[in-house]
Amino acid sequence: MSSHGKSSLRSSAVAPRKSTLPADDVQSFRTALREVLGEKDDRGRVWSAAKWGVYAFYDYDGEPIYVGQTKEKLSVRVQRHLTNQRTDAVAMRVLDVFEVAEIEIWPLWQYEDLKKSDGAEQFRAAERDLNAHEYTAYLEAIDKSRHKAILNEKIPPVSEPIALPASLRRSLISEQTRRERGHPDIRIARRAETISRLAAVTRERGEVSEGLRRVLVVQAVRLAYLSAERLAFVEGHPIPDPAAIDVTALVGSVLHERDSDTDTDTDTDTESDPDPDAEPEGELDLFGEY
Repeated sequence: MSSHGKSSLRSSAVAPRKSTLPADDVQSFRTALREVLGEKDDRGRVWSAAKWGVYAFYDYDGEPIYVGQTKEKLSVRVQRHLTNQRTDAVAMRVLDVFEVAEIEIWPLWQYEDLKKSDGAEQFRAAERDLNAHEYTAYLEAIDKSRHKAILNEKIPPVSEPIALPASLRRSLISEQTRRERGHPDIRIARRAETISRLAAVTRERGEVSEGLRRVLVVQAVRLAYLSAERLAFVEGHPIPDPAAIDVTALVGSVLHERDSDTDTDTDTDTESDPDPDAEPEGELDLFGEY
């Protein structure tokens, strides 16, 4: 039998490293994310190493699309969204990772050593402060959004706006990826697919939150406007006014939940963080070999 038979090929084959398997654009995204999550501030602290903090994602137009908070560690939480895709926001098709082009993080270093064992009242006070930081970042995102709405399924607890700490905002995509994924026709098709998947989740689960249905409307508005922008460009007409679509008239206020009782003690993510005193487990480590 020839030495080049199947058994010979099988025995000489070497499995590739898992880190080499993703497509080039995904590898580029993860490389950029790894670099951002490794950046240090002027005091030598890794920005994303803070256990408590707030984060925001932006799309290819620099539009804010999602704001969240964490008590488990900024880098872990961000990776849950963008690499592991193990959060409700991604699993429920609220957040499309391919739409994320930039990230901003606000670390709250003052709570770095805080533990539940330090006392219930002290811990709850810190949680209220975390909620206030998230709500302030959320309000800023709403203000900067052309449609005055973003893709949060659950609106953060209403809190008195406060001064946000220093933040780190960085791009997560290369110029090549921006050229490829950023083409309007690709983004329109992708956004339509995202809406279809979100609608499918709503249909299949049936009993979903009002927030999820609100996100479906907001995403549809984003698709309609992006399509209208493209049409105007093709026809040589002025870009349409985003105010032509009144999101508030469609979904009501996006500044508070309709049944909100302004309780600021409730964690605002659609899924809970693990125990902040415990070590994260099972996360994809962007800083080593997978």
